[in-house]
Amino acid sequence: MLTVFCSPSRYTQGSNSTLSLGKEMTTLGLAGPALIVAGKTAIALLSDTWRIALEDAGFAYQVYRFGGECSLAEIERVKRQGRDQGARVIVGAGGGKVLDTARAAAADLDLPVVNCPTVASSDAPCSALSVLYTEDGGFLQYRIYGKNPDLVLVDTQVIAQSPPRLLVAGMGDALATWFEAKTCVEGNVKNMRGGGSSQSALALAELCYRILVRDGVDALAALQNQSPTPALEHLVEANTLLSGLGFESSGLAAAHAVHNGLTAVPQTHAYFHGEKVAYGVLVQLILENKPQSLLEEVLDFATRVGLPTTLAAIGLAEMTGEMLAQIAGRSTAPGETIHNEPFPVEPRMVAEAIRAADVLGREWKRKHGASAAG
Repeated sequence: MLTVFCSPSRYTQGSNSTLSLGKEMTTLGLAGPALIVAGKTAIALLSDTWRIALEDAGFAYQVYRFGGECSLAEIERVKRQGRDQGARVIVGAGGGKVLDTARAAAADLDLPVVNCPTVASSDAPCSALSVLYTEDGGFLQYRIYGKNPDLVLVDTQVIAQSPPRLLVAGMGDALATWFEAKTCVEGNVKNMRGGGSSQSALALAELCYRILVRDGVDALAALQNQSPTPALEHLVEANTLLSGLGFESSGLAAAHAVHNGLTAVPQTHAYFHGEKVAYGVLVQLILENKPQSLLEEVLDFATRVGLPTTLAAIGLAEMTGEMLAQIAGRSTAPGETIHNEPFPVEPRMVAEAIRAADVLGREWKRKHGASAAG
């Protein structure tokens, strides 16, 4: 099996970096017209900056307001807008679902794509895949593309104004990176690009985890003060770049499969991707029979930053047997990444681990106090 490492062509991060968007695109040989696919918050925050950054660089552009879900229907709407405009590049600006939609439309139209995350809520911006959902928010499929984004531009001044819960959700997504990467590498399974993991990818995944533990609490405080401090810069890089490179070039395992399972019940739809992934991390560590000391390290981190550690914290305080069976069944569907674990995984095992994680989280909360989310 060949080793495959992938990354965006260019990653640019810093305070007020949106002002360099046109220049960065020109440097990479990208040309307009550009179609900007953006969430309402991105439009409110960045419309004036886009005008300066893109018009000064000679880019004509139009803005398409994202409909709210990365669904097949929304992708088709963006593609139609791109064709009507004669777009030569797609720019996604917003959260993970906005970027996934922009990436999907660009791939179908065979256009370059630029990702400009306005939140550090997931590791989506750097990847060559989209997570597609149904119109009502249920997980549908992963869609994998031939190449990563041409440019990822991260404006930390914008991210410093985002809701703290979104940054915390990004930490939840990034929290899985090291544990899933390690499982995939040790099992010699294929990564998201169909190749083996490199030592570089594994090292980046571990660095991602170390930065979370070191800077997570301080970064959250900086965000609450709307200040792009060094801790916030480091944390944004971990959530966005390191987690993105680590998961895509090493692989996913149980944590993300459990997330997909959790989306099968509507009670979880109000919770973010990374919040459900964080609970999936606990489930994975229990499935793998990891040492209690590691579980406590993860529980301590999750509690300090406000990630969910109980079923109640992801809307499942009243979990029925039918709901649990539905979640466990979806988590173990054929082709799911939970089958990258080094042992056969059945729905019964997942159901038991989901319950055990809840017991562990509630006991930790009783002994050590509760965070807002945990």
